[in-house]
Amino acid sequence: MKKTLDKEAFFDRLAPGQQVLQLFDWLPDVSFFVKDRQGRFMALNRRGCEYCGIHSEDEAIGKTDHDFFPKTRADEYREDDLQVMRSKEAIINRIESAPEEAGSPRLVTTSKIPLKDRRGRVIGVAGFSRQVERMQSGSADSMEQVMQYIHEHYREDIPTGHLAEMASLSASHFERRFRLAFGSSPRQYLIRVRVENAARKLRETDDRVTSIAQRCGFYDHAHFSRSFQRIMNMSPTEYRKRNQG
Repeated sequence: MKKTLDKEAFFDRLAPGQQVLQLFDWLPDVSFFVKDRQGRFMALNRRGCEYCGIHSEDEAIGKTDHDFFPKTRADEYREDDLQVMRSKEAIINRIESAPEEAGSPRLVTTSKIPLKDRRGRVIGVAGFSRQVERMQSGSADSMEQVMQYIHEHYREDIPTGHLAEMASLSASHFERRFRLAFGSSPRQYLIRVRVENAARKLRETDDRVTSIAQRCGFYDHAHFSRSFQRIMNMSPTEYRKRNQG
């Protein structure tokens, strides 16, 4: 109990401002942000500014994701924020598309937590995103080769054993290490890459949904629909209606 009180007393003594938050500016591969209940940025580090295409945090304060990102992506971020605030539960290490140009093959792991005031009321969210390719440990070169292979061959059937051989690891060791680095299994990661590419084709072409599913590696339309719904929170048809054009 005394340790808790000592901790609270220490932070109460800190001068008002963002002394601790400034530390996030020195994490080059991490985008850190704080938003209020309306989705307005209250803090944004340097990497976050780069994603938003601005030079400094001052240009972001008071603005929302819709001021910087395509509507589709901004809507997804806002819905995630609302979910965290409504449930008061964190999102931990979820893989999603990087906040770059639409259709980017890059993925990030994102975590978000609800922020509460002294009365316990949720007043916003804080979170960070870390680019997947930079979350490696050990033999980075072999893991980079695996990631590149997945993004180049996502349309094909890719057994986990084949990826393990590329990394010179046993299948079980490779899967454990992959989960530790990326927060998901190799299979889950592959499905996310397929869905991201399918979403891009739904936005940019008039091709039939079944054709897009097959070209992105889904040979079972029901599996494609379930995977798309789980990751994008809507059906492929609904996604196209909302975002095409």
